[in-house]
Amino acid sequence: MKRIRRSGWWHAGVRDPESVAEHTARAAQLAAILAAEEGGDPARAAFLALWHDSQETRTGDLPHTAIAYLDKPDPSRITADQTRQLPERSRNAVQQAVDEYESRQSLEAVCARDADKLEMLLQAVEYRDTGIQRVDGWIESARTSLQTETARRVADAATTLSPLAWRDR
Repeated sequence: MKRIRRSGWWHAGVRDPESVAEHTARAAQLAAILAAEEGGDPARAAFLALWHDSQETRTGDLPHTAIAYLDKPDPSRITADQTRQLPERSRNAVQQAVDEYESRQSLEAVCARDADKLEMLLQAVEYRDTGIQRVDGWIESARTSLQTETARRVADAATTLSPLAWRDR
């Protein structure tokens, strides 16, 4: 995941976009915070977020522009292949995390999904702050997909404050 770049950002003009691993690390942190605020299990939400894009080591990061031309890869099938040689308990833990994330039936899965979208929004805001102008679509797409009140509050703050506002505190 360290070597796979988030390819959608190339459409916006980002020459060296974040890696999937960088995206995943911040998504996991956000998932934990969202779950804590929403009354869920922060560790479980972070675990789900850690595995949510692991399939991209096999498919690459497919930008939204590819959706019209390709069938969406089955995350469970890819994860089963990726974990086939792991010990049974580890294999089951990862496969269950991916299945839970994809089903979005638990609060932790909803928080992990919100964290994925919120991380994309934060990255878009940071790219915009460095001069990349064509990121509004990513910001609006993320905002409209957020399910938790906490994630919506973070998105509101992220779109009104400078990404470097933390330095002034």
